[in-house]
Amino acid sequence: MKRTLTGDGTASVVAGLIGGPAVTSYGENIGVMQLSRVYSVWVIGGAAFFAVIFGFVGKLSALISTIPGAVTGGVGFMLYGVIAAAGLQVIVDNKVDYSRKRNLMIAAPILVVGIGNFHLQLGSQMDFSGVAIATVLGIILNICLPRVAASEKED
Repeated sequence: MKRTLTGDGTASVVAGLIGGPAVTSYGENIGVMQLSRVYSVWVIGGAAFFAVIFGFVGKLSALISTIPGAVTGGVGFMLYGVIAAAGLQVIVDNKVDYSRKRNLMIAAPILVVGIGNFHLQLGSQMDFSGVAIATVLGIILNICLPRVAASEKED
């Protein structure tokens, strides 16, 4: 996970330096792996290799552009739904206790900000999306909120 986040961060920095958008593929890969049940690093790496090669084939790009928007929209809808469900599966598998107010106070704002796709614009050049804001918000809340509530502490 550490190397994945480092790679995504490095790719985003490089993309930003040359005027491109932030890049990340972690969530999309999780969705594809959940749908296909193929978890091999070699298969995913091979698919990435062919995707790069196919990106330089103009006739293939033209063929892909003939796919109706409703079809690609449906695929995207399913893919991002699976990503969200995979996130919920992680919560269930780790038995997160939502009877603890701390967990609710972290999860609730993350969901509202992320699903509501809040935006934060700083100046004319910096625009942060809901997912980025939700991620930072979750990290800050996890650091700031006490692990044990005052009512649970023994005197």
